[in-house]
Amino acid sequence: MNMISLLPHRWRVKREMGKHNEAIAAILHTPPIVPKADGLVLFSMIGTAVLLPYLVAVKSLWRQLGRGRVALLDDGTLTAQDRAVLAQHCGDPEILRLADVPLGNFPAGGTWERFLTILDRRGSEYWIQLDSDTVTLGPVPEIEQAVTHNRSFALLGGADAEIGALPTAEFSRSLYPEGAVEGHVQVRIESRLGQIPPDLGWRYVRGCSGFAGFAAGGSGRPLAAAFLNEMERLIGRENRTIWGTEQVASNFQLANDRDPLLLPYARYLNYWGEDYPQDAAFVHFVGAHRYDHGAYAAASRQAIAQISN
Repeated sequence: MNMISLLPHRWRVKREMGKHNEAIAAILHTPPIVPKADGLVLFSMIGTAVLLPYLVAVKSLWRQLGRGRVALLDDGTLTAQDRAVLAQHCGDPEILRLADVPLGNFPAGGTWERFLTILDRRGSEYWIQLDSDTVTLGPVPEIEQAVTHNRSFALLGGADAEIGALPTAEFSRSLYPEGAVEGHVQVRIESRLGQIPPDLGWRYVRGCSGFAGFAAGGSGRPLAAAFLNEMERLIGRENRTIWGTEQVASNFQLANDRDPLLLPYARYLNYWGEDYPQDAAFVHFVGAHRYDHGAYAAASRQAIAQISN
């Protein structure tokens, strides 16, 4: 029996995080990002616990794009030393404070502040939301084209999401033919989207907010607030703070932007503990499977080698 498996989950995760940080420490010896004021912003919400993985995430993406500046939302845990490291490696990035994000009628927590910051700041710049548990492994021409043509983009939640951005009722019928279901808050909301008045003309895509592109000049808080009202009607106001509601809101916002690009899932994907194609360009090492089989560390080391060249 593997004695590590007997440890409480939070202890196992902490241990795996420590091992992962050791495996990717070489990221601190790679060339820094040289930011460009060209209308593109690479944006993430981070804290001290994910500093090294974040550097892999942002540097590997920047290496492929070769453009943009870095902006960060401090979750409240960044230390002075963290900020010094970020200044050295990310070109003295803009760092915003979580407490300074005005909420209005929106929920607090669950990455809502990250989403609201993008909506408030996307008027004149293209904002890419990038999670720290992502690794860019190869060329990303789809992202380059999306930014060049000012089209929002979405990382799909899975292969089943390749049905596209559909009218809310059509989406619900396609993926939930049996009607409303219970369970995770995302499926609870998605399975009830058919209850939204069709005259609103809204669309929805099953995406993953771990990687998303928000075109400059796109819709902001008013549309998000209108959807939040409908979401509360579907699942109850008391449930709007559940982790995952922000992802649904982000998916909705992108689906209703002009001509959003849905990234091909064969090359831009989420890792669920299974082998992925060797030509994958971007992998999001999400949730409970993040450290399975050493794939995250291996991908990170591959990216670090590329950054170093």
